[in-house]
Amino acid sequence: MTLVLISLALFGACIGSFTNVVVWRLPRQESPIWPGSHCPSCGHAVRWHDNVPVLGWLRLRGRCRDCSAAISARYPIVETFSGCLWVSALMAAQRSSDNSMVLITLLMGLVLVSLLLPLVLIDLDHLWLPEPICRAGVICGVLATALLAWGGGSDNPKAVLLNHLIASATGLLVMESLSALAERILGQPALGLGDAKLAAVAGAWRGLGGLGISMALAVFSGAAVGTVGRWTGRLGPRQPFPFGPFIAFGIWMTWLMGASWWWQRWLALMGGA
Repeated sequence: MTLVLISLALFGACIGSFTNVVVWRLPRQESPIWPGSHCPSCGHAVRWHDNVPVLGWLRLRGRCRDCSAAISARYPIVETFSGCLWVSALMAAQRSSDNSMVLITLLMGLVLVSLLLPLVLIDLDHLWLPEPICRAGVICGVLATALLAWGGGSDNPKAVLLNHLIASATGLLVMESLSALAERILGQPALGLGDAKLAAVAGAWRGLGGLGISMALAVFSGAAVGTVGRWTGRLGPRQPFPFGPFIAFGIWMTWLMGASWWWQRWLALMGGA
């Protein structure tokens, strides 16, 4: 098990390194594949041994080897966080009662979190959720649902797939409607259309029940952060802030724990009240 955890952390950090490239280049309409990693200040290619996640940054002491330009600490932070997310994906896989599905569930979780992380970072930087990644998220969600439904011995895999397709469409349409309504009431955009596309991703991966939990977690966590931001003065009265990271948080939490777990906790809370 230790070897598995270490392997997940290392591969996750490598994906985090690539995520940094995507997050930097995609908003600038640059290819994340070509050219290879290079310093944005001097243009020199990053040597392979300097490109090792986390360790490369530490060895360079946060400076370009060629021009000594500062390299943001965000790079190793994202790589470390990505490694931790990959390790956490094992939690969802271990919930599977079918041992043959553990590996498939793990792989699906790794795909999901590798799609969510660049969306979160780009939204934080630019208030933008790139449609190509959202579209890939929906497609991968539908394929993952089909694979898990048919491979996992579901009693009615067609119904499961239909549920997720309906959830994806519902997430998109409801969020688009709320965005239009909020803009009419407030006189300015309140929800971006990218949020609607990310809600479609939530539906494709988690189905109707999971979509509801994901959005509830997104609303509560977003409201908490927004309230603290207003109180502390870090956010202006009508200053927009990204909602995508909170939707992604809700999606990942429902993937890790399962929608039924969250529903049970909610019902217990209501019963206790």
